[in-house]
Amino acid sequence: MSHQHSLAAIIIAKNEARHIADCVASLHWAKQVIVCDNFSSDATAALAQQSGARVILQFPHKDFAQAHNLALDTATDAEWVLFVDADERATPELAAEIQPILTGDPAPAGYWVPRHNYIFGKLTLNAGYYPDYQMRLLRRGHARYERPVHEIVVLSGLEGYLKHPLIHYNYDTLDQFRAKQLRYIPYDAKALEAQGIRFKPHNVVLQPLRHFWWRYVTLQGYRDGLHGLRLCVLLAYYYGLLTYLHLRTIQHPSASRPT
Repeated sequence: MSHQHSLAAIIIAKNEARHIADCVASLHWAKQVIVCDNFSSDATAALAQQSGARVILQFPHKDFAQAHNLALDTATDAEWVLFVDADERATPELAAEIQPILTGDPAPAGYWVPRHNYIFGKLTLNAGYYPDYQMRLLRRGHARYERPVHEIVVLSGLEGYLKHPLIHYNYDTLDQFRAKQLRYIPYDAKALEAQGIRFKPHNVVLQPLRHFWWRYVTLQGYRDGLHGLRLCVLLAYYYGLLTYLHLRTIQHPSASRPT
């Protein structure tokens, strides 16, 4: 005989006053919505509480993986957890797809959820931005996070894939895009070093070109027209060039100092 397992939707947020109320509203079908507020200086916590979420104030963590593991541990009365970012929205179609998973005893311990990414106000379906699967629906006790940024989930069990996407309002402006890319650069450079990649001067030119080709041609960014061209150029600059130059400062710190 099947029975309904409980689901907690969890949002880890900092200074998300613009998004938090709409995000919480999109999750009211979950048994509980938990907002882990990371020392916001705006009205994020108050707006989340007004929207019906349970708010955990001053949610401390040293990196993204630890934050998600701590959040998993807070949902002690839920068997399933759905992680949603504040700038994402769950659709009624996604909610309906998840409901049967909460009934009975399904085999997968975690599910990949696709995303529709809106970048600079445009739905972006190429350049690597769709299906953009994220491991977000987890069976508590069967999943833990590893790696400080661009965190990964380690499951004790099988994984599945959902069909209906989360809506992700990724970057509204160029300033937002730039700020986030600059935050990622040190982490991405360390990841390159961990992979054994060494800085080579000629790759200052080749790496951005390779990244642009990969995004624009291989991942068909050209299909998004001028928007796709602009986005692929930006990604080639920030990830292909600036991340690679940061790798140089890690491996040759004296070279980055003025003489």
